[in-house]
Amino acid sequence: MSNPQQFQCRMYEAKYPEVDDLVMVNVRQIAEMGAYVKLMEYDNIEGMILLSELSRRRIRSIQKLIRVGRNEVVVVLRVDKEKGYIDLSKRRVSAEDVAKAEEKFNKSKAVHSIMRHVAEKQNLVLEDLYKQIGWPLYKKYGHAYEAFKLAITEPEKIFEGLEISKEIHDELLNNIKRRLTPQPNKIRTDIEVTCFGYDGIDAIRSALRAGEACETGDMSIKVLY
Repeated sequence: MSNPQQFQCRMYEAKYPEVDDLVMVNVRQIAEMGAYVKLMEYDNIEGMILLSELSRRRIRSIQKLIRVGRNEVVVVLRVDKEKGYIDLSKRRVSAEDVAKAEEKFNKSKAVHSIMRHVAEKQNLVLEDLYKQIGWPLYKKYGHAYEAFKLAITEPEKIFEGLEISKEIHDELLNNIKRRLTPQPNKIRTDIEVTCFGYDGIDAIRSALRAGEACETGDMSIKVLY
């Protein structure tokens, strides 16, 4: 029988973020000193945004700056690994930082969802699966998401050197293909074609057929007339 705890794990190999790292947090409680938050990428360990680090402006209402239940991008100011204290800042985060952190978090969340699903299906400890697959791919490709995207077309190359069973390999690859394969875009447009030359109708048909002949394996073209 599986234990729900075995499917919980941080997204990255490091147990704690480093100073100046941008992290995604979820606000859990607002107190006089500031806001208590959970670091979503680090298995929901607790951190705190001090009142003075909430905004560059004078704070009149803390409720207008931050709300319980909301996700926020913050930067790490201090980390005490022995005591487990993590001080964070919201006011030192720029709009560019927010966009960058949100993109990284969304990729990490997609990887985490796939990894957790595989762990549940195969009844594995999620952290062990990360040690075996996820974190080595983070090291090699910068982010496991990039490796997963490449694995859709080049699975042998991506998983080369990783000691994983066929069952785990197949389960992982099936999940990657199902969740990360790009959906085709369908574009339709109306065009007018005029030809004043001899046998204009035949010339137009030939031109349209030439357009259809430009289709490739990645792009299909259909002309209706």
